[in-house]
Amino acid sequence: QVQLVESGGGLVQAGGSLRLSCAASENILNTLVMGWYRRSPGTQRELVGLISRSGDPTYSHAVKGRVTMSRDNAKNTLYLQMNNLKPDDTGVYYCMARWDADLEHWGQGTQVTVSS
Repeated sequence: QVQLVESGGGLVQAGGSLRLSCAASENILNTLVMGWYRRSPGTQRELVGLISRSGDPTYSHAVKGRVTMSRDNAKNTLYLQMNNLKPDDTGVYYCMARWDADLEHWGQGTQVTVSS
């Protein structure tokens, strides 16, 4: 069974930075797409960014210019570098990956809290 394990969340002041990691139990070179989503208090889960096996990352308007996704294929790990964090960035961040077009895999989430 595929496992995705997020880490790197925490409490940070507005304007600070965090780097989230998503370690996969399977070879991420074979993924069709990977990405990050978040769920802020009282809202539905929303897209942060996606990265395909061969394409450039794409980001939501809310975070574009402040976050960068990258992959370390040797470590089977996806990263999300977040800079200039805002209180609105507070939420649980989830990693998603598809090795198959019909099945998404999700991690358990990591909490990010940005204080003003």
